[in-house]
Amino acid sequence: MKVRATRLPEVLIIEPRVHADARGALFESWNRRDFAAATGLDLDFPQDNLSRSVRGALRGIHYQLAPAQGKLVRVLRGRIFDVAVDLRRSSPHFGQWEGITLDAASPRALWIPPGFGHGFLALSAEAEVLYKLSALREPAAERAIAWDDPQLGIDWPLAQGEAPVLSPTDRAAPRLAAAAVYP
Repeated sequence: MKVRATRLPEVLIIEPRVHADARGALFESWNRRDFAAATGLDLDFPQDNLSRSVRGALRGIHYQLAPAQGKLVRVLRGRIFDVAVDLRRSSPHFGQWEGITLDAASPRALWIPPGFGHGFLALSAEAEVLYKLSALREPAAERAIAWDDPQLGIDWPLAQGEAPVLSPTDRAAPRLAAAAVYP
């Protein structure tokens, strides 16, 4: 497994080894021991989520206050632009974001640690995204920040004039300045 850092040091690109031959390919999508050896993080994932999105669906920026969730995100079908936002007030990277394209043609995944918000834009006709969560979902602790907050300045790959498909929660999400975040 290869691990590559991003502009936000705790957000990591995880590239598993792919074993390919005439039959196709195989890779370990999760191996706790190898992940810990490569990243220094010994994680347990008590919950997996699978989302299916149509082209232009934008989900996020979502996070959970307590318990905070880390997410290991991988695309099973299609292509997305995946975003992590540092929401820790004590961090020198507070309010900064990292975005990468993930697609089913590559087995790479993105590790988004606790204390970060997460969002993605579906770039293909349909996208299936699997994410492993480091803490169980607690609906009362769920929060969202406006995807288009100018303070964040996320450069979503939308065509000029294209409006994303949003949930009611994402349409009503507050800006970072008004949101409850991590210390």
